Amino acid sequence: MKNGALIAGSIGRPGRLDYPRFARIAPVSWLYIALLALAVAVVVGAEWPRLGAGLESRLGVDARRRRERAKRKASLRVVEPTSDADDFAASVERDLANLPTTEDEYRR
Repeated sequence: MKNGALIAGSIGRPGRLDYPRFARIAPVSWLYIALLALAVAVVVGAEWPRLGAGLESRLGVDARRRRERAKRKASLRVVEPTSDADDFAASVERDLANLPTTEDEYRR
């Protein structure tokens, strides 16, 4: 086995130098790194409302209140009415009859 031709570089030894030209990465300029960082910042800025909404729905006081309310609502049930419409109409008439009214002499 040739030393350096098939073995990757390790501490104290140089790495392979026989890669084809198209497989080598040229030194990256600081400008390209800055442009990449700017692109990442733009994507994060554009997606922040969606990312923030996801975090707020899972974390915080509002999320706890929402979970507690959902738990309370899960234990609720619908109660079917046992009385019919005639009982309701009679109770409305009874309530209207018991309402306080003003006398005609107070209207003057």
